[in-house]
Amino acid sequence: MYCFVTLFLQLLLLILSNVWVPLVSHRSPVTLASPGAVTGASQVVRSGQRRIPVTTVLLDVCGKGGLCVQEALFYEKGDGGRTFCRLCPRLCSIRDGHTGFCRVRKNQQGILYTLNYGRVSSYALDPIEKKPLYHFYPGSDILSLGSVGCNLRCGFCQNWQIAHADPHTLYLSPAQAVAAAREQIARGYPNVGLAYTYNEPFMWYEYVYDTARLAHQEGLKNVLVTNGYVNEEPLRQILPYIDAMNIDVKGFTDEYYRGTCAGHLEPVLRAVEIAHGHCHVELTTLLVPGLNDSEEEIRRLVDWVAGLDPDIPLHFSRYFPNYKFDLPPTPLETLQKAWQIALEKLRYVYIGNAPELGGSDTLCPACGETLIRRTGYRVQVRGLEGNRCRYCGAEVKVVV
Repeated sequence: MYCFVTLFLQLLLLILSNVWVPLVSHRSPVTLASPGAVTGASQVVRSGQRRIPVTTVLLDVCGKGGLCVQEALFYEKGDGGRTFCRLCPRLCSIRDGHTGFCRVRKNQQGILYTLNYGRVSSYALDPIEKKPLYHFYPGSDILSLGSVGCNLRCGFCQNWQIAHADPHTLYLSPAQAVAAAREQIARGYPNVGLAYTYNEPFMWYEYVYDTARLAHQEGLKNVLVTNGYVNEEPLRQILPYIDAMNIDVKGFTDEYYRGTCAGHLEPVLRAVEIAHGHCHVELTTLLVPGLNDSEEEIRRLVDWVAGLDPDIPLHFSRYFPNYKFDLPPTPLETLQKAWQIALEKLRYVYIGNAPELGGSDTLCPACGETLIRRTGYRVQVRGLEGNRCRYCGAEVKVVV
């Protein structure tokens, strides 16, 4: 009885707050670690050199089920109470009382439920370049939300504490998320919308779908930062509401995907092809020494991207030891070589996590002039007039 009374009071608090909850905090994602309902007004939290007013009404109901448990999309019922998940290429067959590989979709008496609807583990007002997206509203911010769960098992995962562990989470409704994004615009920040990131957003599908539709209706942009390991039907269903995606192509052999990430390459490539036909797409490859950084593999990746569209921005990111991996960081020479190889066939190639190399500016593919200069996350758009080079007039594939 106590639990029901508590939940009722929390829901009443949410109603009285008029579902307004600007959640913005730091330039780095913040993991919610304090138990209990969190309320406050006119707090001030540092965001790099910024000071962003924050008012929060977060409900600690996720650990009790309630709002965070909803019937899942994309599954079939089988004999003996089994459910067959159809969200991602794993196609999990799930017994009653068990979860799938992602840990956030559970069979309860023959019905598949999502366990993380509205569960927020991390949030931040990020530079859009951090996704990374270099050709989508450069210099803007985006309110970034993460939950829990992932359908791959990358041994180097930098967000394993939320993707593969069980962090404390608090509830945020789709309406609250959209209100939070709009609030930042009202406060004068260059926020363009919402990014679903930190963990795998397709394992947060039902919530992301509902929130993205609402944000789309409000004129906000929606961004997915994803491993691309998703089946075609759910991908196509959500794409009308998605404006941009950064998709990890973690390597270019199935052997690498199987051994390092417990997945397969082909579904990711198919997702890239589908997404590219519907929204702005950029790709990221983390180069891990000795595993996916050979010249042959890099050339195969570049050839494939060029065959799809040489205007797709490709980011080579430097690996650092994390989670289960203790290999040394990617040699700078490897990143430089990959960058040079890619520029033979692609127009926009970048180096991430290695500021000493540069490789983050956007150059005109026709005349070579610097169009967008980036120093860390400080961005100067200096050579664009709309989406054309101000020096030679060439069209530049950038959304502004």
